[in-house]
Amino acid sequence: MRTIRDERGFSRLIYGPNFTVLRKGGTVHRRAIGLVALAGLALSGCAAVTDSIVETSGQSRGEAILSPSSKPVTVDNVAGNNRLRRLAAEQHPKIVASYGGEYNDPKLERTVARIVGELTTAGDNNTQIYNITVLDSPSINAFALPGGYLYITRGLLALASDSAELATVIAHEMAHVTANHGIERQKMERAETVATKVAEDLLGSSNAARAAAIRGQLRLAQFSRGQELAADAIGIRATAAAGFDPYAAVRFLRSLSAYTRFRSVTGAKPELDFLASHPTSERRMEIAQRLARQQGGPGVGTRARDAYLAGIDGMTYGDTAREGFIRGRDFLHPRIGIGFRVPEGFVIDNSSEAVTAAGPNDMAIRFDGVRVARSISLTDYLASGWIGGLDPNSVEAGQVNGLPYARARAAADGWEFAISVYRVDNTVYRLLTAAPVGTKELARLAHTTARSFRVLPKSERATLKPLRIRIVTASGSDTIGSLAAKMAPVTRKEQLFLVLNGLSKNDRIRAGEKFKLVVE
Repeated sequence: MRTIRDERGFSRLIYGPNFTVLRKGGTVHRRAIGLVALAGLALSGCAAVTDSIVETSGQSRGEAILSPSSKPVTVDNVAGNNRLRRLAAEQHPKIVASYGGEYNDPKLERTVARIVGELTTAGDNNTQIYNITVLDSPSINAFALPGGYLYITRGLLALASDSAELATVIAHEMAHVTANHGIERQKMERAETVATKVAEDLLGSSNAARAAAIRGQLRLAQFSRGQELAADAIGIRATAAAGFDPYAAVRFLRSLSAYTRFRSVTGAKPELDFLASHPTSERRMEIAQRLARQQGGPGVGTRARDAYLAGIDGMTYGDTAREGFIRGRDFLHPRIGIGFRVPEGFVIDNSSEAVTAAGPNDMAIRFDGVRVARSISLTDYLASGWIGGLDPNSVEAGQVNGLPYARARAAADGWEFAISVYRVDNTVYRLLTAAPVGTKELARLAHTTARSFRVLPKSERATLKPLRIRIVTASGSDTIGSLAAKMAPVTRKEQLFLVLNGLSKNDRIRAGEKFKLVVE
């Protein structure tokens, strides 16, 4: 642990990448950092703001909705509750582990702490203490827990383009804390559960019982949408009060939308992703634009772009060695020492469950590994029933790149599958290529991918390192194309460059401007 006091008098206790921001002028005390994970939906995850939401700003009823609570649940409140303290101790390691651990970078910590410090001194609840954890995850996510506990992934930090954009995300999550959204949502969910149980007891499995359950879920959805509007309104107002550009909310939502389109080609599930709980829409951007106008015209507030970019310079981008690396069409895993290449036109996505790749004509590839006793042959494993529709006459064994190998075909529900399995030590790796029935390219493309599976030599494994964000200054001759060409061997370099820098393809590069690149 260390204490830092910056040039403006903000005091911070820093516990590695998990740190506490205290108000200016406050006494610095050591506080236990325990992230309170209330069961289920008590996490203030954010839901979609849709066209059905009516702005209530300026109305007496709306002011109650769009204001922080006069009695937010604070660190002190939570610490005084033995049950919540026990939950914190139990849940924090699980939360951190599910996002790949904590990301440790003192320079980055100071950048985030500075922004949080600005927000806390200018906010409606400037005595609130916030505990921040930067998560070592490439997913784009931020969320808040009751008591002032905030999480931000490095994936989100890579997408934000300036201090104001990060400030508007953090202020949105702070708003969930100060408005007690997590606690209120837990109460409402508990009430709806009770109501549904009563309906089931009285009405049995009738249509009326099901209708009652559906109405309860709709009430929860409406409640969540109201919380999102409230968090947007409080967050944008707090961002402006801290001196940041309130229009940053619109820019960040636009970047999220661009990221969604960029990523959609893989067909990947967002899993632990901000996009799973913070869906963007044109309507939400319109609302954010109107909320920002209430704080002043365009140009009000600071973006602090250079300071932010300096803070994220050198930060890890994408996957780490524990998940394996995507390099163009290659998936390479230095820890377990294997790799393979997907065909031209396929885009790889790496999730916690499996490596997948989406290709043309609805073709897809899935790769994973399972423990299988060495006493079970690969051909017997193929025929053991883990995949339906297997053609037993197609099972055959052999070797590929010096490894035991078996393959087979299967068909089910209008799809055909080419399956290859490999044994490396006690693990069987499974490579499945799927295509709609009748796809002529299936056999050829599956064979090409299957033949590329290999064990990586130690010399190659030693050279594999995570990608990083590098900040560069554009020269007078630079273009979008020339800067994107300097990126590491990633898929769709120019598109990724545009997304990370909040640009469109028609934007011009000006000499002296700073930009994010992904480099080796």
